[in-house]
Amino acid sequence: MLSFEEKQKEINKLKLKLLNLTNSPLYSYRVSKGYKPVLGEGNLEAKVMFVGEAPGESEAKEGRPFCGKAGKVLDELLESIGFKREEVYITNVVKDRPPDNRDPFEDEIELYSPFLDKEIEIISPQILVALGRFSAKYLMQKLNLEKFLDSISKIRGKVFLGKGFGGKEFYFLPTFHPALALYSLSQRKFLEEDFKILKKVLEGSFDRNKIISYFKEEKKGQLNII
Repeated sequence: MLSFEEKQKEINKLKLKLLNLTNSPLYSYRVSKGYKPVLGEGNLEAKVMFVGEAPGESEAKEGRPFCGKAGKVLDELLESIGFKREEVYITNVVKDRPPDNRDPFEDEIELYSPFLDKEIEIISPQILVALGRFSAKYLMQKLNLEKFLDSISKIRGKVFLGKGFGGKEFYFLPTFHPALALYSLSQRKFLEEDFKILKKVLEGSFDRNKIISYFKEEKKGQLNII
């Protein structure tokens, strides 16, 4: 287990490496627009890590994840369960903004995902929350949960137990991207429901029998997050 100082040092190394990722197909676009690469931010000792897809324009301008309108929704969702964003860690799979806010390509996910893998290794959270279908797909593949992969509308709000990133077990909760709440009140309600589930997992009060595990036989005992 890394100390706080060691974690900060490793994160700074990642930031420098990302800044100089000249082999990225998004690097020239970043430079031409005057954008910044966007690594995660938040509590380096966080129990919960939120993983989005890729930075939007506001994020690329400021070099911070979820600092635009979708970020405001995320802040409100966190507050609804008694959390502040300073208590969690927030990041994306892809660390540079794709042109025209398009979906990230597979080769971009492949290039940038080692940065996410390293962030997970450094922060070592207990719960991973996927915000959107791209991060849900990537994380489920890495957590030995690929057999349960489905559309985000079908897997959202479910709690999984996965294993990956160095053989560690994580609770995993996929949900919609907060940006959807900007266009649909019903999507906002789904997000609110999913965050209530997240709170239960954190409190250890979520029904163990409803957890979908990477292995056939469920482990016995109570949830022990805090």
